[in-house]
Amino acid sequence: MQLKIMPRRKRLSAGRTPLILFLCQIISALDVPLDPKLLEDLVQPPTITQQSPKDYIIDPRENIVIQCEAKGKPPPSFSWTRNGTHFDIDKDPLVTMKPGSGTLTINIMSEGKAETYEGVYQCTARNERGAAISNNIVVRPSRSPLWTKEKLEPITLRNGQSLILPCRPPLGLPPPIIFWMDNSFQRLPQSERVSQGLNGDLYFSNVLPEDTREDYICYARFNHTQTIQQKQPISVKVISVDELNDTIAANLNDTEFYSAKSNRERPPTFLTPEGNASHKEELRGNVLSLECIAEGLPTPIIYWIKEDGTLPINRTFYRNFKKTLQIIQVSEADSGNYQCIAKNPLGAIHHTISVTVKAAPYWIMAPQNLVLSPGEDGRLMCGANGNPKPKISWLSNGVPVEIAPDDPSRKIDGDTIIFSNVQERSSAVYQCNASNEYGYLLANAFVNVLAEPPRILTSANTLYQVIADRPALLDCAFFGSPLPTIEWFKGAKGSALREDIYVLHENGTLEIPVAQKDSTGTYTCVARNKLGMAKNEVHLEIKDATRIIKQPEYAVMQRGGTVSFECKLKHDHTLIPTVTWLKDNGELPNDGRFTVDKDHLVVADVRDDDGGTYTCVANTTLDNVSASAVLSVVAPTPTPAPIYDVPNPPFDLELTDQLDKSVQLSWTPGNDNNSPITKFIIEYEDAMHEAGLWHHQTEVSGMQTTAQLKLSPYVNYSFRVMAVNSLGRSLPSEASEQYLTKAAEPDTNPTAVEGLGSEPDNLVITWKPLNGFESNGPGLQYKVSWRQKDGDDEWTSVVVANVSKYIVSGTPTFVPYLIKVQALNDVGFAPEPAVVMGHSGEDLPMVAPGNVHVNVVNSTLAEVHWDPVPLKSIRGHLQGYRIYYWKAQSSSKRNRRHLEKKILTFQGSKTHGMLPGLEPFSHYTLNVRVVNGKGEGPASPDRVFNTPEGVPSAPSSLKIVNPTLDSLTLEWDPPSRPNGILTEYTLKYQPINSTHELGPLVDLKIPANKTRWTLKNLNFSTRYKFYFYAQTAAGSGSQITEEAVTTVDEAGIPPPDVGAGKAMASRQVDIATQGWFIGLMCAVALLILILLIVCFIRRNKGGKYPVKEKEDAHADPEIQPMKEDDGTFGEYSDAEDHKPLKKGSRTPSDRTVKKEDSDDSLVDYGEGVNGQFNEDGSFIGQYSGKKEKEPAEGNESSEAPSPVNAMNSFV
Repeated sequence: MQLKIMPRRKRLSAGRTPLILFLCQIISALDVPLDPKLLEDLVQPPTITQQSPKDYIIDPRENIVIQCEAKGKPPPSFSWTRNGTHFDIDKDPLVTMKPGSGTLTINIMSEGKAETYEGVYQCTARNERGAAISNNIVVRPSRSPLWTKEKLEPITLRNGQSLILPCRPPLGLPPPIIFWMDNSFQRLPQSERVSQGLNGDLYFSNVLPEDTREDYICYARFNHTQTIQQKQPISVKVISVDELNDTIAANLNDTEFYSAKSNRERPPTFLTPEGNASHKEELRGNVLSLECIAEGLPTPIIYWIKEDGTLPINRTFYRNFKKTLQIIQVSEADSGNYQCIAKNPLGAIHHTISVTVKAAPYWIMAPQNLVLSPGEDGRLMCGANGNPKPKISWLSNGVPVEIAPDDPSRKIDGDTIIFSNVQERSSAVYQCNASNEYGYLLANAFVNVLAEPPRILTSANTLYQVIADRPALLDCAFFGSPLPTIEWFKGAKGSALREDIYVLHENGTLEIPVAQKDSTGTYTCVARNKLGMAKNEVHLEIKDATRIIKQPEYAVMQRGGTVSFECKLKHDHTLIPTVTWLKDNGELPNDGRFTVDKDHLVVADVRDDDGGTYTCVANTTLDNVSASAVLSVVAPTPTPAPIYDVPNPPFDLELTDQLDKSVQLSWTPGNDNNSPITKFIIEYEDAMHEAGLWHHQTEVSGMQTTAQLKLSPYVNYSFRVMAVNSLGRSLPSEASEQYLTKAAEPDTNPTAVEGLGSEPDNLVITWKPLNGFESNGPGLQYKVSWRQKDGDDEWTSVVVANVSKYIVSGTPTFVPYLIKVQALNDVGFAPEPAVVMGHSGEDLPMVAPGNVHVNVVNSTLAEVHWDPVPLKSIRGHLQGYRIYYWKAQSSSKRNRRHLEKKILTFQGSKTHGMLPGLEPFSHYTLNVRVVNGKGEGPASPDRVFNTPEGVPSAPSSLKIVNPTLDSLTLEWDPPSRPNGILTEYTLKYQPINSTHELGPLVDLKIPANKTRWTLKNLNFSTRYKFYFYAQTAAGSGSQITEEAVTTVDEAGIPPPDVGAGKAMASRQVDIATQGWFIGLMCAVALLILILLIVCFIRRNKGGKYPVKEKEDAHADPEIQPMKEDDGTFGEYSDAEDHKPLKKGSRTPSDRTVKKEDSDDSLVDYGEGVNGQFNEDGSFIGQYSGKKEKEPAEGNESSEAPSPVNAMNSFV
């Protein structure tokens, strides 16, 4: 079996210093770590750890150091070859090898030359397990030769011509860096017109007179030797056409003059490269540099395109004023044709460069070290690519496998070596060589056959500290053969951590992607293979992130004012932050106006240059945070009046100290809007059970910004905070993060547990279920238990779902049971529940109450007694006893009829009860029944009883008919409820005079068999009040009253309606005592008196005439004439309010007296019977017109005395 770590989830974070110990395992995962304790007894083939580069250019002025470092157990020995043959360093006194290393030092500074040691070197590191070899290291001394001596003629050319100044530096090793300068060592300016080519030459697209100078100098800098060589200066002179012609005129004939058009504009042509096309070859991974430099006038502009493709955006750069195109990290995909286009206003020209990208060998998969156990299989793979395809060859311990010692466990298949059933002698170091014409790759990979139990290399009890909500990486560097499997556990008894929550890296590291407070604890790494097991504990602490809970805010401050920036931190109490203030990302000015205290930066006497960005930076050993605000300085303005309002909502809610049943909530108060905050109200939402519904949690003082909140298990909490000041309550804050508390067993059991049967043979157990908040966890159920109270049976239990009822069938009727209901969930059971008592179902009682007897107390009340029924016969909860009773017939046997039965229930175990509201002189029947929760039992035998006589009710009606001058006839109906045998009627009556005083009372007995009675010898025109009632042997009943009036004479004033007399009498009494009525009567009497005086005076002057004629001639509107149609007197009206008075009404045909009519007459107010006529024979009654007015209160008489009576009363 091949020992190979299969990758699980590769999510390693870079830059984690705790992983430095075994980062080598990431590169070569099966390598044996360099742990001192491990190396004491663990063998390992050599591994080259450091070597000089393949192309090693040395400084000939310094000693030559050729590096070769290797590790292994036992420590390897080193040897070298030079140019393919053994290099015996012991024979060369200038060569030494570093102890414990293969690094060579050649001392050429004392004597000797670097060229003597030029060659190809290779290092071999060897121990008993194999040999590793280095690359072929080509050692060459650097060279910086001088320029060859040459004579440079001055260059003279016309204005506008193109020019190339050659550099042609000497060939050095490595090639020099070229640049052009003048004698003052100042770089020559370059532009689109003048630029340096890749070969070092200086190109002029066209020259100008200012290009004239004598010190164009090309410099070559050799970095290896830190030397600079310079070429001889070149002199350039640019002349105009006129200057050129003057020179020719002095020396030549006229035919050689230049025309002005030699300075004229021309289209572009390429100075480099030549022709229309060229070819460029570059190696993969290098920088591809393509160059096009053109001449022309005006100066051409260069453009680049790629035929059949686009230039790679992120890898393409333009240099040298776009004359050079560079593509970095070139690959085979960048092969193709590239066009450079030179353009000016006179034309354009293009050049095509065909690019071919070749590739030296590069790794697809380099061979990896292989650690196997005896008898296992494995393979080494060497994957490389290149252009052309590289050739793969294998070496064993530095010797080609074709001539290496034979190993039966090894089989070579191209780029793979297959091992099967390896033994300890199979251990070796294999080299893979991949080469083509552009280079080679060499890699060492050992096969180490070991049998080792697991070892954990990470230090025990390592403490890791991580900021909350960030990844945590816990190391477990390990080794073993066969390869151990790694498991992580949390706590002493925790189960293996699963990959759905954690990330288990192939190097043993445990990653917690988002560490929370509950991630704190001890973690155990366990490594196992077939040879044993090893474990190691590490500790993780989660720290609260440092946060700026009150950030500096943008401020506008007037010049001369004082501004304060607040930077309030919240941090883990175990971390000590340092706070630094910056201005515009630099240090604060060294000015006493800037003061910094714990949470504030104060700038006093603000100036204009104080404006800018101020940044608060907080650092701890684990994290840092910053916040900035801008200060704007303005001219002074009037101070606005403060605005008072409810507070702004709190913000930045944070949950810390998250425990199973508590959490600390902290917040930052909002602006109090100039009214101090008096308290904070905290509410919570349970997103799991009642999403969207907020409940009151608690209230804290306005001085607090934290609160310790008690929590219930298995609730997905969110919190919000409201601030309160004297003006009211703020809006709620944003909800905090959600916090799901861990599930726990229920704290409480269901309430309202009852056991009642719905049928005689069952027991229905009911309870009030727990709500979701009380369930404390998923899977809420109930354990229902019951047993008979008086038996020896064991408890019977059943677990039911989240319901509120369970029915036990097959129970005996009404037997007491002990019941308990216990809540449980997936975590466990609630505390032991309380035991309640219930009963199985009830049935109807079997026995009726006995010995029922009745004691009649009076005519309306009777007392009933009975004997209780045996408890066992009740067969249920005794509700009480129920009496049914009804009236069968009256004792007088005149009204036989059956009435509706009445029911009266007596609660509990009472054995007697009262029956109220009975009718006197009646025949009753009753029975008694016992009642339980199911219903009534059988009735007792009927018991009969009679009630004695009682007083009768009032006569059903009373009316007065046929009134005459001295008699009234009364008619009545007997009482509706005689309550016995009537013995007689009693009639009492008395007169009522004009002042409503009652006269003497007359008492009259009337036989019981009468329903009509006539009273004679009464006074005429007199009101009488009657009182009438019936009697039995038990006494007098209720009375009925009436009033009536006798008539004046046969043709006199119709008597009023007697039927309304009773109400009228009560009104007259009430109205006569009212102040407004007395005042009104006085005014009327005074007016009538004045009128009568006037009438008497006029009569005495004018003689006798009928009253009718006086009324016709009288213009007084207050005296209205008698109506001719009915002979009644006219109405009398008040002169002040002109309110009409009611007309007198006729006497009804039945001669009953109406209450609204006056019972006054002229006889009552005259001086006798004969005083009704005046001396001229006219009827004085014409002046006694009746006045009626409705009372304001409804209880006064509407009747007014006649004018004559009023006048007599005044006389």
